Amino acid sequence: MKRALGYDPVLLEVFRNLFFAASEEMGVALCLSSFSPNIKERRDYSCAIFDDKGKMAAQAAHLPAHLGSMPMSVEYVIDTMDLGPGDVVVLNDPFHGGNHLPDITMISPVYAKGARGKSRLVYYVANRAHHSDVGGIAPGSMSITTEIFQDGVVIPPVRLVRGGEMEGDVLSLILANVRTPEEREGDIAAQIAANRVGERRLLEITRSQGLSQTLRYTRELQAYAERMTRAAIRSIPNGIYCFEDAMEDDGFGGGPVPIRVVVTVKREWLQVDFTGSAPQTRGSVNAVESIARTAAYYAIRCLVPYNIPNNSGCMDPIEVIAPSGTVVNSCFPAAVAGGNVETSQRMVDVVLGALSKACPELIPAASCGTMNNLSIGGIDPRPGARQGKPFAYYETTGGGMGGGPAGPGEDAIHTHLTNTMNTPVEALEHAYPYRVRRYGVRHGSGGRGLHRGGDGIVREIELMADATVSFMTERRKMVPYPLAGGEPGKKGRNSVFSGNKRISVPGKARLETRAGDIISLETPGGGGWGKRPGKRKNN
Repeated sequence: MKRALGYDPVLLEVFRNLFFAASEEMGVALCLSSFSPNIKERRDYSCAIFDDKGKMAAQAAHLPAHLGSMPMSVEYVIDTMDLGPGDVVVLNDPFHGGNHLPDITMISPVYAKGARGKSRLVYYVANRAHHSDVGGIAPGSMSITTEIFQDGVVIPPVRLVRGGEMEGDVLSLILANVRTPEEREGDIAAQIAANRVGERRLLEITRSQGLSQTLRYTRELQAYAERMTRAAIRSIPNGIYCFEDAMEDDGFGGGPVPIRVVVTVKREWLQVDFTGSAPQTRGSVNAVESIARTAAYYAIRCLVPYNIPNNSGCMDPIEVIAPSGTVVNSCFPAAVAGGNVETSQRMVDVVLGALSKACPELIPAASCGTMNNLSIGGIDPRPGARQGKPFAYYETTGGGMGGGPAGPGEDAIHTHLTNTMNTPVEALEHAYPYRVRRYGVRHGSGGRGLHRGGDGIVREIELMADATVSFMTERRKMVPYPLAGGEPGKKGRNSVFSGNKRISVPGKARLETRAGDIISLETPGGGGWGKRPGKRKNN
């Protein structure tokens, strides 16, 4: 355990705010300069700062899904590459710290001058953004597949910028393997710009506060977060807590896919062990180790009642065991597109389910348990600059939050590892050949209880072009679980309206649709918590 070295509490708060502000400003730059609605409108990205050893120093309030995964990418780059000033590394390889292929990561070193005027590497800045298409078998790169090569282009850690100069051949290779190269180039440029913003802000901090003091308080913030996390773990009763749930299927008839966890709490140390989970599957619901870590870190982070910074200290007291070759830590060349978005949510469900046995007064029932992924792509028929060009749309849709001891679950909201926004109807209809026919709360879908689960969402999109549509969803067969005597949330439903006919669509599917078809998503509600009081009898 890291001990305090006699820090000034006021300065600690100053540096905490400075680092957080720098990572937040990176996100603002990425958002405002990006091209795709998925990044600009939905803000499907994360930005973070790391010390020279690859330990997270600060993460903006972006996506929890990247909490434990970006550090693995940075650590791998540190171990395998020597980066100089002005360099930018790009990667998306899930087996080297990535999540899935649409999440492209940019990593840059930050060099600063010390007391003797010599420049040395002191930090890294990194961001990860979900691109709407990275090639592969279907538009949107989020379809049912059987190997990673069908998911899209695999980018190992490689310099995209060397000494401040773009490596044009690397960029050309990436853009040649995607359906929407202009949009991808714009988003990649936005990611590079975001890292430049982070680098400038860190250099300003080191100049104004002094390099040695800045580095010292980086360590102090990490130590502080660790101490507070250990204090929170000490409040959980010691013991061994088990829970099991399952993915419904892998998209190819393999299922259900059990996910099991054993959470061991011993004083101020906690272990999350996924041993006993199903072997990796044929279909693309496989997760990688970085996602297993993220799910565990996130669930424990939710139990920390203190307002602490997000950095490596939050993770150090937690050990995660994810056996290789299983659905929670698959091996190359497994297909992994859905592991980051669907299996991750189930891993959170089982960890929180186990913790509900340790501290039932804190844990809510299951939320909708899926990110309700929808991808649509084809050729844009609309007159103008877009006519005849490919389009690729990807979006997650919220659902119901589980009811809990503190009150009912929220309606129509992104939960757990997804913290994205929605694409506004106006932006969606401007960017794509669609018409949004319906978008609202799916009333009555939350589980009943003393504190009801939140309701899901109904969304209907009319297509104005022939398109390939991919669904990657869960909780279409198995309900979100309740707790403390509540009732489960309602299952979701996927449909296509073609003419006067309603066609039911499985949770994971890829299909060809025609102009005029309507895509319908009805997302699950959250589970209810607690027994409802009985009705009084009339005298």
